[in-house]
Amino acid sequence: MTPAQRARERLTVWPDLMPGPAGCGTGQALRSQHGEIVHFHSGHDVDLHLTDPALRRWSVNLQASTAIRLVPGSRWVTVHLDCDTDIDLLLSLVSIALKAQETDGACQDVCGCNLHRVTVLPRQGSYEGSY
Repeated sequence: MTPAQRARERLTVWPDLMPGPAGCGTGQALRSQHGEIVHFHSGHDVDLHLTDPALRRWSVNLQASTAIRLVPGSRWVTVHLDCDTDIDLLLSLVSIALKAQETDGACQDVCGCNLHRVTVLPRQGSYEGSY
């Protein structure tokens, strides 16, 4: 099971999230009553929708993480999942996204996720696929 599959399995039991196809047309999504929050595009890459206030509030922390990729002008954050810690980070960010939707308003920009706008290179020390 890939890290993204493990994360999706953990998130689908959250009562505020419903599974369905991603609005961008690639992969699966989880949505709240306000809109799509998470797109699962591959076994390792997940896009997460945050509101503008949440992005401003958390931008310094997001930029410090090696698992996070930010695209200027996008409200979607790409999370590269390599390990359980990355999955825990994603779950924390989904919780932040749900809270932000409640306080900041509904999601817009569903089709503007970061698919094909972010290239994630293997982390230094990652041995996946090599011996």
